[in-house]
Amino acid sequence: MSAGVALLVFVVSLAATLFAAAVFAERLDVLGHRLELPEALVGVLTAVAADAPELSSAVVALATGASAVGIGVVVGSNIFNLAAMLGLSAIVVGRVRLAPEALALEGGVALLVTVVVTLLAFGALPAWAAVLLCGLVLVPYVVVVSVAEGDRPARLSPRNWRHLRRALGGRDIRRAVTDRDVWGPLLVLPPAVAAIVLGSIGMVHAALDLAHRWGVPDAVVGAVLLAVLTSLPNAYTGVRLGRARRGAALVSETMNSNTINLVGGIAIPGLFVAVGGFSTLVAVDAAWMLAATAAAIALLARRSGMGPRGGIVLILAWAGFALVQGVWG
Repeated sequence: MSAGVALLVFVVSLAATLFAAAVFAERLDVLGHRLELPEALVGVLTAVAADAPELSSAVVALATGASAVGIGVVVGSNIFNLAAMLGLSAIVVGRVRLAPEALALEGGVALLVTVVVTLLAFGALPAWAAVLLCGLVLVPYVVVVSVAEGDRPARLSPRNWRHLRRALGGRDIRRAVTDRDVWGPLLVLPPAVAAIVLGSIGMVHAALDLAHRWGVPDAVVGAVLLAVLTSLPNAYTGVRLGRARRGAALVSETMNSNTINLVGGIAIPGLFVAVGGFSTLVAVDAAWMLAATAAAIALLARRSGMGPRGGIVLILAWAGFALVQGVWG
């Protein structure tokens, strides 16, 4: 296709993907609140929806042999998410804070998964081992998040149960939920998913075509261009949660979004295509992502939470990452 057609396909695909992802995320958020789900679980669901463009783009790139682009989308998206969701929210709102129990749970899971996938990127772990280790971390996490709205398990003391519910942002107020409350949002989800997948396919193919025409390195296409554009739904929902002072849901969505990207965009595809040890730049990017994740958790762990200065640190971390792609890529 000509450059003009490729550019048109890219713009239309991007618009369709972002619009569908925004609808998907909003409907899932509504559904979560109508079912009175814990804030942490709402964050997980919203992260799944908002992550669809990144995941689709990464998987499509890997499937078409553009490995550097696929890995770049995931790593670049994760670093951008920390900056745009947590960092920007801290600047706009003035402070992002949450219960220490929540940070220990969300941050601990995200950091462990990031370490595992970083080892995979360095070629130090085979993909099957990375998937297994991620599963050992994530399955208990999902179980814990899912049971937070039920009755207290007999094995947990009332005190520990209170700590768990505090960590997950559990609600004590329940109300009757009608079929109309549930089926309305659910019916919107399948067409939104289809639009996200189709839009991502068109976007990746058009971006690669334009990049090859204009001599843009694949590292820049994946880690900067596609990573930022496909992360816009996450940035929007993150700032929206931050302005609503929903710190637990904001941190949960950010950390879970990055975890989902790593597992669904690198670890699982690694079972079918080579994803480890591509180049020195890939190793540097993975290490940068790990350092940014640890820095975000450390800033949130402060007694007063993350303030504007912490937000600026995360934004500068992403800017430095983008600069490295442009120079080294």
